[in-house]
Amino acid sequence: MTEPVRIAIHGAAGRMGRSLIELTRLDARLKLAAALVAPGSTLEGTPLSSPAVPGALAYRTHLGDVGAQVLVDFSSAVGFDRALALCMERGTALVSGTTGLSAAQWAALDAAAVRIAVLHAANFSLGISLLTRLLRAAAAALPDWDIEILEAHHARKEDAPSGTALALGEAAAAARGRRLADVMQVGRHGHTGPRPPGEIGFAVLRGGDVVGEHGVWLLGAGERIELNHRAGNRAIFARGALAAALWMARKPPGRYELEQVLGPG
Repeated sequence: MTEPVRIAIHGAAGRMGRSLIELTRLDARLKLAAALVAPGSTLEGTPLSSPAVPGALAYRTHLGDVGAQVLVDFSSAVGFDRALALCMERGTALVSGTTGLSAAQWAALDAAAVRIAVLHAANFSLGISLLTRLLRAAAAALPDWDIEILEAHHARKEDAPSGTALALGEAAAAARGRRLADVMQVGRHGHTGPRPPGEIGFAVLRGGDVVGEHGVWLLGAGERIELNHRAGNRAIFARGALAAALWMARKPPGRYELEQVLGPG
């Protein structure tokens, strides 16, 4: 029987971290090696199980010699630096969903890929990865069709369009040999005139507790193709991250993309 993949979770006390811990414990292919919190956290040394049982894992601030093959990071832009340093120190693969990275942090991620396997994604939904693949193919096959991207999220979301919507736009533009910045249009109001050829439009909805919905319309003369994805709960992102961790466990150094986890396509 194959030994389970040993993973460490960085940002273990957060909402995503707790979801990752719960799903890891339910998956026989995985074993939780460490639950990491920020230095100075009051949780350090606190057992994950309550009431505590002998040998139970406790929250810790250092990776140490726990034999982790992959570190899954959902922390903060500040915490990301520490996660990357821990992986470099131990030669551990990194799977990160931390957003808001600076140009310097992206450069550090690229540099780290020379020594360790790294995978970063703004959205760990495998469904979104497939949607991106389908959109890329459709945009290239139908270069003269108009593209409109629609997204909806909960009322508390502060950025618009969503990072996922922008990533979809980037994929569509790249498939046509264009830069998104040169062809994007966010919202329309007033007398806008005819739609310019090649434009990629974005429509944004905010309200209620919508987890996340993304749709792409490709519009031609007399016909339309719609590609849609709806997130029913946030657990899909944790499941996607763990699928990536399983896939990354024995990969050689390099920079990987979530879409590769789906296999050839």
